[in-house]
Amino acid sequence: MLDRKPDAGQEGDAPQGAAKEGEQGGSAWMETLRTIVIAILIAVGVRTFAYEPFNIPSSSMEPTLLVGDYLFVSKLSYGYSRHSLPFGVPLFSGRILFSEPEVGDVAVFTYPRDNKTDYIKRIVGLPGDKIEVRGGVLHINDQPVQRELLSASEAQQIGYDPRGLLYYETLPNGRRHLIHELSDTHPLDNFDPVIVREGHFFAMGDNRDNSLDSRADVGQVPFENLVGRAEILFFSHDNSSAWWKFWTWPSTIRFGRIFDAIE
Repeated sequence: MLDRKPDAGQEGDAPQGAAKEGEQGGSAWMETLRTIVIAILIAVGVRTFAYEPFNIPSSSMEPTLLVGDYLFVSKLSYGYSRHSLPFGVPLFSGRILFSEPEVGDVAVFTYPRDNKTDYIKRIVGLPGDKIEVRGGVLHINDQPVQRELLSASEAQQIGYDPRGLLYYETLPNGRRHLIHELSDTHPLDNFDPVIVREGHFFAMGDNRDNSLDSRADVGQVPFENLVGRAEILFFSHDNSSAWWKFWTWPSTIRFGRIFDAIE
């Protein structure tokens, strides 16, 4: 009996099919890689030029911002400086597309003494403004800022139970927000008048007796150090659950704060 050899067409089919499968596999892998690279570039672009997420690690802005809040900061608001860029890369000096902040804005900026640590405070003074604190009351251009004391029941209604007192503070331009005072006799409750220098702003925490700000170590902040304006909360939790107790996580989420605008 003679052995039957496969014809030429049968011999070529297997390697051709294998080659096509290899080409398709390589093409799919490259397409996946391309998609990942594009997604990363988009994320970096959004973070650099539009919105960047931050979280709140301290109580200096209570009751406006609580420890465990996560928020988006708009970099579109004030234009761009090297502090807007990832890792503070010094590609240029000064600011481009600059829009001056307004009194009352909650802003993220880099600490002027090291130009790398992020702080978040409320802007209360712009160039030329005279800033003073007397007995816990902020004065802007020799005029006391109006304060309205909240009762204990009103404080509970907004979901904040302070040690001390809560006030609504209304700035000269009509911007209204809450502040927290332990008393009006703490060291930072009296601050000698200063004039805000050109190209700088004066910032204070809403938790007035527990904030390192322009009254103390921070000093007046150059506009160049602005990162962006705090806009909206996108998540919040109260840190009461250990990270490994995942089944308790839902009970720690402050659902009522999610998607709140920052005023």
